[in-house]
Amino acid sequence: MKILYVTTISDTVNSFLIPHIKYLIANGNEVGVAFNTVQAVSSELVQAGCRVHQVTFQRNPFNRDNLIAYKEIKKILKEDGYDLVHVHTPVASFITRLACRRIKIKVLYTAHGFHFFEGAPKKNWAVYYALERLVAKWTDGIITMNDEDFHAAKRLKLRKRNSIYKVNGVGLDLSKFLPQTPERKKKLRQIYGYRDEDFILIYAGELSFRKNQDLLIEAISMIKSQVPNIKLLLAGDGSLLETYRNLAVKLDVQGHVEFLGQRDDIANLMAISDIAISSSRQEGLPVNVMEAMATGLPLIVTNCRGNRDLVKSGQNGIVIGIGDTKACASAILELFYSTELRQTYSENNTQLIKMYSLDTVINDMKDIYFKQSLNS
Repeated sequence: MKILYVTTISDTVNSFLIPHIKYLIANGNEVGVAFNTVQAVSSELVQAGCRVHQVTFQRNPFNRDNLIAYKEIKKILKEDGYDLVHVHTPVASFITRLACRRIKIKVLYTAHGFHFFEGAPKKNWAVYYALERLVAKWTDGIITMNDEDFHAAKRLKLRKRNSIYKVNGVGLDLSKFLPQTPERKKKLRQIYGYRDEDFILIYAGELSFRKNQDLLIEAISMIKSQVPNIKLLLAGDGSLLETYRNLAVKLDVQGHVEFLGQRDDIANLMAISDIAISSSRQEGLPVNVMEAMATGLPLIVTNCRGNRDLVKSGQNGIVIGIGDTKACASAILELFYSTELRQTYSENNTQLIKMYSLDTVINDMKDIYFKQSLNS
């Protein structure tokens, strides 16, 4: 089979798709990728035997330059003879499916999180739902990653029910995130300059309104007197960095909150931590939560799509209301005071994560590709 992956941004390729692409090539398929290329990502793909197409997608669906992207992707589809197109990210998927409407080619769309989710702004429904309804008729299958999107796709009749799939994310490489051991935790803490008695929380994510880190900073301010050795590690960059820095100073927790910036050592940072936490308002199926599960960290997460798919209160963590600072502070204290509860959640997470492994997800995708080839 000759397959073309299409996405707006290189991050999707680099973070999620390279293992899938390498697997397909290793199993005799020809694979191409069309995206706003970045040299480092492109070089790795070329070395793997993948054909790379530069397409100038813009994130804003109404940007006039997307007309250029439309023409570019249409030319690729006409000239390169792909059997199946697998699209990711809303804008690239819309433009590509629009370009496919008069071409005999199979089209799959993976929704990493519909923008028209429960509680989303009305403008999201007005724009993204309307666009999805339009191009869904030129889509042979929609792949979702969480229960809310799966049921929404069926309820809203975006495709026939047997053409809507649910897959457990993009797959986590469990060889990169290993279960925490006391020995490794102690050694890494010495290397990173933390004490054994520090109680460390970690959240890896963009510093943004969507990720809602102010909830965590405020929760820390509520319990710092009870847990004086608490540390909150915020790994990531974003538009709200200075806002959150100022909030930490205002609440006098700058000694407890550390802004680490963009990091490539998340596996080590997870390994030195006691709890992983997610304060998000919106998710698809969060990779940072899965990384924490693989590390064996107990979790505190907000009750949003994606988070609640991965974490069940009383089983592998605690689920709190979105924006509920008091509940967040209370959950941190509950886990701080209960070594036994932390251990139970840890053990459960290292078992539950196997459902989300890269091998499991690739096998699921292989079955979907096979079904599409049968229907050609």
